[in-house]
Amino acid sequence: MNKKKFYISTAIAYTSSKPHIGNTYEVVLADVIARYKRLSGYDVYFQTGTDEHGEKIEIKAREAGVSPQEYVDSIASEIKRIWDIMNTSYDRFVRTTDKIHEEKVQKIFKKFYDQGDIYKGEYQGLYCTPCESFWTESQLVDGKCPDCGRDVHNAKEEAYFFRMSKYSKWLEEYIESHPHFIEPESRKNEIMNNFIKPGLQDLCVSRTSFKWGIPVTFDDQHVVYVWIDALSNYITFLGYDVDGNFSEEFKKYWPANIHLIGKDILRFHTIYWPIMLHALGLELPRQIFGHPWLLFGDDKMSKSKGNIVYADDLVKVYGVDAIRYYLIHEMPFASDGTFTNELLVESINSNLANVLGNLVNRTIGMIYKYFDGVVEDKNTSDELDLELKNLVLSTKSVVDEKMDSLRIADSLDAIFEIFRRCNKYIDETMPWVLVKDESKKDRLATVLYNLVESIRYGTVLLQAFMPDTAEKIFKQLNTDKTTFDTLDKFGYYESGTKVGKAEVLFMRIDTNK
Repeated sequence: MNKKKFYISTAIAYTSSKPHIGNTYEVVLADVIARYKRLSGYDVYFQTGTDEHGEKIEIKAREAGVSPQEYVDSIASEIKRIWDIMNTSYDRFVRTTDKIHEEKVQKIFKKFYDQGDIYKGEYQGLYCTPCESFWTESQLVDGKCPDCGRDVHNAKEEAYFFRMSKYSKWLEEYIESHPHFIEPESRKNEIMNNFIKPGLQDLCVSRTSFKWGIPVTFDDQHVVYVWIDALSNYITFLGYDVDGNFSEEFKKYWPANIHLIGKDILRFHTIYWPIMLHALGLELPRQIFGHPWLLFGDDKMSKSKGNIVYADDLVKVYGVDAIRYYLIHEMPFASDGTFTNELLVESINSNLANVLGNLVNRTIGMIYKYFDGVVEDKNTSDELDLELKNLVLSTKSVVDEKMDSLRIADSLDAIFEIFRRCNKYIDETMPWVLVKDESKKDRLATVLYNLVESIRYGTVLLQAFMPDTAEKIFKQLNTDKTTFDTLDKFGYYESGTKVGKAEVLFMRIDTNK
């Protein structure tokens, strides 16, 4: 059977410093989408990695007394370590200092030059070193860099430029005729109104003021600037070749289905990247999703403000799946999310410990108490059962629809609706009352069967979001019915199965401590 393919990428993390929890959100989000697609039967390719060139790195390496390569090696391994701690299932972790990538970038640059898309000129403007961006006076905010709020300085240097202006009309028409190319819509409007419609400026694509970059083959004073170098990672590592000798992998997976990126780098991915691809004669990615930021309280996380939180530190205290849950659940579709320790603890206590953990624990506890751990479906039925089953069976299509529209937090809510309904079902059916009446024994058995099957169903969907927790629940239920093809009807859990031991999934956290 030929599986449908699905290629998802994150932006590549800049190797200037260790990634904070906001950077980590993106790779977890991509992982949830990738896992869900695999469970849905897709042939998935998930790429992430690191962006390793630039003046900022050259400066940081000098300050640290090491070579730029040694500096990026240590940061890249730290980034990969955190992605692994967060249990992300990427297929390839790429690094832009990879020799094959460098050679391909040089060929791409030369191709653009040969076909007249790149010309030599001189750059003069206000430059922000941390962002590696030139700005005009009118783009500054209170005289500072509009992206990071730091000082800019006058800079002038010889550079090669990409003729973005030549493709301005084409890009505008493309975006207008592909309404879902940029999501959410608010981001699309921002790009169209602020950048494309006023007319595109040509883009500086080489630098001479630093050396830590990919050399331009035909002009050794210049290194290829970040845009062509970093953005092309999405095709170079897949086996793109300037002369058309594409790898099988490239032919299979390109164009990407979705580039997942932070809203702060939306301009590069929705203007420069589509134009470069078009100039190479390649199809554009199907969708570019500019996700919101995770703020610390009301503030953007930044080293200078000292409000940075790291995922690995949180995992030591709360566990991987609690952090995955928080990152996915607390981030709205189009507006910024908030991180505080108080919100994290509240989320763990109310949703993970109370709703989910308590449900699984109570259910298994009752099965042991009343039936020595054996679950049997005695097929009694009443209105409450039908209501529960209907909710459970309607959840898969709700989650599919939310996942397809990238409303990932809403998908997670829909799954937890099953667990909430199960808790309510326990209160409604009152197993502790049923057990007192010998004639209600079959009814009690059926109630517990319905709970186990509902938990199993919800957990099958939960796997993409909280893989370790799902595995623990399957073990406690003692079931191997864990695939999406067991979601078409109610009743896959085998009657007569003895459940495993109940174990606490999430401890309630004492806020006073």
